[in-house]
Amino acid sequence: FVNKFVDYRVKYEESDNPVVRSARLLTDKVQDIFGGLFTRTELSEVLTEIVKMDPNFCKEQFLKDCERDIIPNVLEAMVRGDLEILQDWCYEAPFNILATPIRQAQQLGYKFDSCILDIENVDLAMGKMMEQGPVLVITFTSQQILVVRDAKGTVVEGDPDKVMRIMYVWVLCRDQTELDPKAAWRLLELSKLGSRATGLLG
Repeated sequence: FVNKFVDYRVKYEESDNPVVRSARLLTDKVQDIFGGLFTRTELSEVLTEIVKMDPNFCKEQFLKDCERDIIPNVLEAMVRGDLEILQDWCYEAPFNILATPIRQAQQLGYKFDSCILDIENVDLAMGKMMEQGPVLVITFTSQQILVVRDAKGTVVEGDPDKVMRIMYVWVLCRDQTELDPKAAWRLLELSKLGSRATGLLG
């Protein structure tokens, strides 16, 4: 996985897409995550702590909730430039990083015309107890079309006919004050490990 990460990193750093660009700031943090900040042995301890807060917690159900609810909500908001939804699902630091290029694009009169086609391979990679609460690291792959248009509808970034396959690492933290388990998980860190075109539509 770490070797793959290095390969993705090279391709990733060559990207000029503004929708992608902001996540570069987070890649160093992801290296910290894989560089020993988290260890697999902690995962069982973290899951035990979560069950203390939420006796009904189940790892398999959590991953289903990620796939059906958490990931689509956050990803759709990211690719559509919906700051209000992002603010609901993100802690302040990731929100600020995601919001900056969206606000810049909106100031230029650009519109996000992107969509999520598929989310797959959702996996629970690691866990850690942090001061904010229990933290779970998930990885997944998304197929999406990334397009930014100007006020006249002309494509300024991306390709409406090209499907991009993007691998993500997300760090989710459980808000200990939130009683509803589906609303309790929020994004603490995120990064893309790379993206590549998988084919053309049409």
